[in-house]
Amino acid sequence: MRPGKAAHADRCPVSAVMGLRERKKLEAWRTIRSAALGLISERGFDAVSVEDIAAEAGVSRTTFFSYFSSKEAVVYDLDPEEVRQWRALLDDPRDGQPLWAAITEVALGLAQLLSERLPLQKRLFEQSPELCRSARGTCDSFEPDLKLWLAARVPDGDELRTALVFNTALAAFTTAIEAWDPDDPFETFLESVRDCLRWAGAGLARTGS
Repeated sequence: MRPGKAAHADRCPVSAVMGLRERKKLEAWRTIRSAALGLISERGFDAVSVEDIAAEAGVSRTTFFSYFSSKEAVVYDLDPEEVRQWRALLDDPRDGQPLWAAITEVALGLAQLLSERLPLQKRLFEQSPELCRSARGTCDSFEPDLKLWLAARVPDGDELRTALVFNTALAAFTTAIEAWDPDDPFETFLESVRDCLRWAGAGLARTGS
């Protein structure tokens, strides 16, 4: 076990350290998202309205918008537990690992973290061009943390090099998503992520990354 793993294993789920009010809000958030994903899976994104989701979840339209900024957000927004697990991935120091090997581990960890939602999201991209155009929102959720993580590991924190490494990794990950058939086993997608990152990293390795 690498340093940092034991500490992460001992961390409590977000709900365990919340007060009653916060737990109720989280429960409502999850209820709305569960209702939304169920309806969208059954009917398709474009055929489901915010009103449909609110009715299925047993809340008002106003309450829906108290938790989600848009219908797209209900597909993309991260559960607080997913945020905690994502940051735990980045907290692992991965001492002694080359940068690109560490990035590959983080990318695979992210894919596994989102494994329950990615197949649905991929199907929705194919069904709804509008939703596909807003897919960048998911990447935006991870971008600030990942860029800080990279800057701390790139020699001298060079901004240009950090941007190059980040954009290369993002392109590799996105390519794997685009090539993946969501009806295939999820392990097939993970293999594609590994392959794309390995091929992309082969060029960066020549610069010491």
